[in-house]
Amino acid sequence: MADNDQQLQERTEQATPKRLADARKKGQIARSRELNMAAVMIAGSAFLFVGGPQLGTFFVDLMRSRLSFDASWLQHPDTMMTGLSEAGLSALAAFAPFMLLAVIAAILGGVAIGGWSFSPSPMAPKLSKLDPLKGLKRVFGVRGLVETVKAIAKAMVVSACAIGFLSYATDSILNLSRTPLHAAVGDTGALVTTILLICSSSLILIALIDVPFQLWNHAKQLRMTRKEVQDEMKETEGRPEVRGRIRALQQEAASRRMLLDVPAADVIVTNPTHFAVALKYEDGNMRAPVVLAKGTDHMAARIREIGEANGIAFFEAPPLARALYWTTDIGAEIPARLYLAVAQVLTYIFRLQAAMEGRAEWPNRPRVKVASELTERPVRGRRNDTN
Repeated sequence: MADNDQQLQERTEQATPKRLADARKKGQIARSRELNMAAVMIAGSAFLFVGGPQLGTFFVDLMRSRLSFDASWLQHPDTMMTGLSEAGLSALAAFAPFMLLAVIAAILGGVAIGGWSFSPSPMAPKLSKLDPLKGLKRVFGVRGLVETVKAIAKAMVVSACAIGFLSYATDSILNLSRTPLHAAVGDTGALVTTILLICSSSLILIALIDVPFQLWNHAKQLRMTRKEVQDEMKETEGRPEVRGRIRALQQEAASRRMLLDVPAADVIVTNPTHFAVALKYEDGNMRAPVVLAKGTDHMAARIREIGEANGIAFFEAPPLARALYWTTDIGAEIPARLYLAVAQVLTYIFRLQAAMEGRAEWPNRPRVKVASELTERPVRGRRNDTN
């Protein structure tokens, strides 16, 4: 018992979407019987309040027609049974709208807070339900106390509404004795349906209290311990070695896609061997140069190899290569602090290409300067791309 209490106290985490979905599959959803009862009672009493006079007139006519018969019926008992059957079917047909409305109200009241869910799990036989100790715990536990309080509250609220209405309608009730029989029957029906509607509507007060409590209690019952959340994450995401393998495959696929963009680069900035970054800039179409590919060691060698095969210009600048690698993601624009250095490199490359074509003089190689803090590996959780 102590272990169970300790485990319950440790359930401080809100239920995850997976736990909520699993609970719904098992039929564990929030339900309010008070809301369901209030919906059915209000729907039924409203129907009787509105259609009671017509329903009463119908039954009076039905009884008057079916309870009057001639002597020939005594010689043919089958005729009496036929008449009785027809009367029963007529009564059922008259009550059909009432029953249909009650069923609709019961369904809507049942799914109002928990939604529609059908699961055979609650109907499966469980030996634990036959345990007398658990049964006593349900009766005399917190849940039983709450149900008792709700029953007392319902009795008090309904009684107060009934007493209040009877006090208000005392004169009308006393005048029934001096009213003709036919009118008295109608007035009595009106009083009964009115008090029934008022008392039924008073159940809304209990439902307004019960619905938030049921939602809170349902969420409390589905709370999880930290260990359960961690176990679910492991189950959902897989074991660490599986996740590592998936990340490796994703990185490999991203690297292949990245290498496909290298031939479109304008220049590859190198370290010269440990780092390689491919840059692209289109005047008028790009706000700033973009990193198409980057890599170290083996990946840097592959970038250089593809660059050489496609005639891409190389520019050896170790500080700039390291700064671009550490500050800029693939497909992203370079940070503002590297604008000047990259502009010098691109200008040199473009002038060099023009000189090789005989359209310009040979340019002087620029001396690229980069802030030292940009060339270092960033601290975990931080970036070096400060503008």
